[in-house]
Amino acid sequence: METLIDLDLSALWVSVRLATITVLVLLIVGTPLAWWLAHTTSRLRPIVEAAVALPIVLPPTVLGFYILVALGPHGPLGQLANLSLAFTFTGLVIASVFYSMPFVIQPLQSAFEAVGKAPLEAAWSLRASPWDAFLTVISPIALRGYISAIVLGFAHTMGEFGVVLMVGGSIPGQTRVLSTTIFEHVEVMEYAQAHAISAVMLAFSFLVLLVVYITNRRFPIHVS
Repeated sequence: METLIDLDLSALWVSVRLATITVLVLLIVGTPLAWWLAHTTSRLRPIVEAAVALPIVLPPTVLGFYILVALGPHGPLGQLANLSLAFTFTGLVIASVFYSMPFVIQPLQSAFEAVGKAPLEAAWSLRASPWDAFLTVISPIALRGYISAIVLGFAHTMGEFGVVLMVGGSIPGQTRVLSTTIFEHVEVMEYAQAHAISAVMLAFSFLVLLVVYITNRRFPIHVS
């Protein structure tokens, strides 16, 4: 029989794995979207920006409910995968990508807006390919945005509760994360265990914000 420590360590591993995969997916998907939002003149920009920011104001249970329906056997994503993705780790990743989207895309968008297009156009004039120019010119200048996006996206995913509980439940070793573990400890009045995990997450959240503020001071975006 698993001990409480084993269960908590298992939840920690699931949380870290979920946050890592979510941030990687959002960096891949969010970088081109953030660049487009930073420089487009399309009339669709306010609509896309509102959709990206929606998880900030939308109650997590509402977002989790609609994602749960979409991932179910009769939902569009469930039918596309030909199986129900609800209450699976894959389903949690999909839900987390939507839930943490603004915390990755918005810092990148702000960084790209500060950089502007001038460095990219200068690199093009020296015959650099678009991909090479973005990697070697734009990305280093926008480093602050990338650091903030990674740190905030990771921390926000680590602290998920409402979306996780709706979409993944709390299956040990699969979908049980630290936030749901705290809730379960409180339910059975194991306050010492809940306090220990909560204190760690409190310290982690403070360090995350400290890293972001230090990064903003040490890596200002300068564009010549």
